[in-house]
Amino acid sequence: MSNVLDVAKEGGIATVTLNRPNAMNALSTELRTAIAEAVDALEEDPDVRVLILTGAGRAFCAGLDLKELGANQSSALNTTIQDRDPVRSLGRFSGPVIGAINGVAITGGFELALACDVLIASTEARFADTHARVGILPGWGLSQKLSRAIGIYRAKELSLTGNFLSADQAAEWGLVNRVVAPDDLLPTCRTLAEDMLSVVPQCLSGYKALIDEGFAEAFGDAMKTEHRVSNAANKSVSSDDVEQRREAIRQRGQSQKSG
Repeated sequence: MSNVLDVAKEGGIATVTLNRPNAMNALSTELRTAIAEAVDALEEDPDVRVLILTGAGRAFCAGLDLKELGANQSSALNTTIQDRDPVRSLGRFSGPVIGAINGVAITGGFELALACDVLIASTEARFADTHARVGILPGWGLSQKLSRAIGIYRAKELSLTGNFLSADQAAEWGLVNRVVAPDDLLPTCRTLAEDMLSVVPQCLSGYKALIDEGFAEAFGDAMKTEHRVSNAANKSVSSDDVEQRREAIRQRGQSQKSG
């Protein structure tokens, strides 16, 4: 594995850490390639079912490495950033991707965060879309995903000013699931990942795919998609399966209530 990226696997969970702390984990060509290749490899690993994405040091990701891009006069910007697409690779990962946002997530780093399925933020996290200040337009989905996550008016405020959004404001606006102390960030994400691993295995990837497919459609089409997919999947579930799982759910509910 490249030294700009660290991958640790344990108990069905892979923790992928961007490891250019001195450059605020800016997305150099090497790092973009490393993320894309690592996530593609993890998708092929049957022992890995949940992915946690985070950054080393004080930043989650400061976006594209503008210093590298500014020095690269031999190719067009769009060709450069599409060379190895980490966001597309994250989108191909069939299990849940939990973003552990440990610090600033700026522009391309913001897009990387939006490629995750669940976002847990440290109190040190901040988000900013500075595309308009750099003079470029996003190509990894931010212009469409952000408005769907927080509403079009808030998204326009962020993208047309480049202003920072605090972790607490991000939680209030529904961008992140919750905000925790820095030392609690990875333990919280791992606990969440373990909860996800405890569901029926085929539902972990199947339900994620159903949510994503429907979210990309108009509501009426999405309801038809749910009907089609659930009818096909539920035929394989027996009454004995349901009864066995019902008892496990009851016991888990009792355990969580007492805890």
